[in-house]
Amino acid sequence: MKSHTRHLTMQVPARMDFVNITREVEAEVVASGIREGLCLVNAMHITASVFINDNEPGLHRDYKNWLEELAPFDPSPETYHHNRTGEDNADAHHKRQIMGREVVIAVTGGRLDFGPWEAIFYGEFDGRRPKRVLIKIIGE
Repeated sequence: MKSHTRHLTMQVPARMDFVNITREVEAEVVASGIREGLCLVNAMHITASVFINDNEPGLHRDYKNWLEELAPFDPSPETYHHNRTGEDNADAHHKRQIMGREVVIAVTGGRLDFGPWEAIFYGEFDGRRPKRVLIKIIGE
């Protein structure tokens, strides 16, 4: 079995945003030479996410509004106990928990084996600094 590893560095200027990373992941599958296997993509930070969904701007806006309703940004230590540590990003931890840490996609015939409309997104919930995403492909 072969493996291929790559780290992407993401620096999103907005506090919360979604970045389509499908092309970067597809390029790594090709670079790996793996024809049959699995591709793991995960955010390596606890205030960021990787998820699969439709690349439709209205849906992304809906997600952002929904997440902000569930865990609104509030830097005060009165709202979130985590912010009593000097941080201001407790809401980002909650948003990441909802959206998930990672995705695993089958590799078939040297390509990501997606369903219709699926794309891979990096979700940023406490932006403005560099963060890493791991791409790990294993197989034959």
